[in-house]
Amino acid sequence: MTSSQHHLVQAAARNNAEWCAAMSRSHGLTGEFGADAWAAPARTPLYYPDAVTLAPGADRGALVSRIDTAAPGATVKDSFADLDLTEAGFHVLFDAQWLHRPAGGPARAPDLPWEVVSHPAALRAWALAWDGGDGNADLFRPELLDDPATFVLAGQSPDGRVLAGAVASRSDQVVGVSNVFGLDGGPDAAWPGALDAVRELFPTLPVVGYEQDEDLTVAVRHGFEPVGPLRIWLHSQ
Repeated sequence: MTSSQHHLVQAAARNNAEWCAAMSRSHGLTGEFGADAWAAPARTPLYYPDAVTLAPGADRGALVSRIDTAAPGATVKDSFADLDLTEAGFHVLFDAQWLHRPAGGPARAPDLPWEVVSHPAALRAWALAWDGGDGNADLFRPELLDDPATFVLAGQSPDGRVLAGAVASRSDQVVGVSNVFGLDGGPDAAWPGALDAVRELFPTLPVVGYEQDEDLTVAVRHGFEPVGPLRIWLHSQ
């Protein structure tokens, strides 16, 4: 990893930790930022880690002590893929790649008009479209709209139905994009609109995120570059 890639990974990890913190706050849970990791003392919302490392070489014992491993499902986002948490009772859930896209990079013209979701009813419609009937739409609560760094983005049909979406989370150096979905065509169809909306909101900020498997291939097709590995660890019960 080059020094520039290392800097990008640190910025992406910090951005992602801030997004995880915002999602946790919307569920009434406050985590804490330390020198080498953000961590929450109780189980975080579904799909969101209990800890995110912010620097290489995080102290494993100190990190694990800051989260609840008694309740099922504890996860750690190992942002530099440099920890071994097996002795603490974890196993690897999956590996992925951090991604970077330069500020203002070209994007294909979107097929739909996109806007920032601004009220609870619109967020509910967005969440139901994102969820696709799996029963997890309640993950996105109205309190999330109060976070000044979070922007829920919706691509809508002429009659106002949510057909695509993403979440943009702004931090000092970058803007993170996650939860990209398209009801017709999947992320491949949604990325142009999401990137166009992000460029309108934050024209000077690079875009970061992470993906794995086919979603990684799709993101690279839309101008992202992999800049470093990350690993998700799941506590074994």
